[in-house]
Amino acid sequence: MLLTKCTDSELWDSIASDNSKAFDVLFERYWTVVYGTAFSYLKDTDASTQIVHDIFLAIWEKRKVYKINCFKQYLCSAARYHVYKQLKVKKSSNLVYVEDYENSSLMDHSRNQGDEKVRYLELERDLHNSLHQLPKRCREIFSLSRTDNLTNEEISQRLGISKRSVENQLTTALQFVRSYLKYTIILLFFLR
Repeated sequence: MLLTKCTDSELWDSIASDNSKAFDVLFERYWTVVYGTAFSYLKDTDASTQIVHDIFLAIWEKRKVYKINCFKQYLCSAARYHVYKQLKVKKSSNLVYVEDYENSSLMDHSRNQGDEKVRYLELERDLHNSLHQLPKRCREIFSLSRTDNLTNEEISQRLGISKRSVENQLTTALQFVRSYLKYTIILLFFLR
């Protein structure tokens, strides 16, 4: 039987029986569909070619497991899935570990670091001063949590109160801090 005249399902049955020639026919029949789908999203020849190879390699390796009824639809869906994965990877930012950040060439030297440090210290001071508006116990619990890095359990043991009380006080303090920072950011935005 001439493989090029076979239907997709007949080719797939042959592929499941380890017929590499049937796989070659199916590849030749559909690689342009997969490539075209990938390229229409990515506009990148190398990435689109890699997606074609990845999909067909997975099909060959899992030929005994996969049950594919409509080959063209499967390939288009697989291509879109690989495109989305590729776009997600491109979208995520790469973190770079830098030993000496201050002297790094990655650093943006056009910024005034001294000015930024002063603004940060002023904001930190203002936030600390604003915490005096909180009740004494609430302020104390917030300080133990954020400054001394104690867990809620450790704070409750140290102060002799329930863990739930600690959580409630921290919630109150964090709501206050959020509203303070929100107000400060809005104020800074309008003063720029």
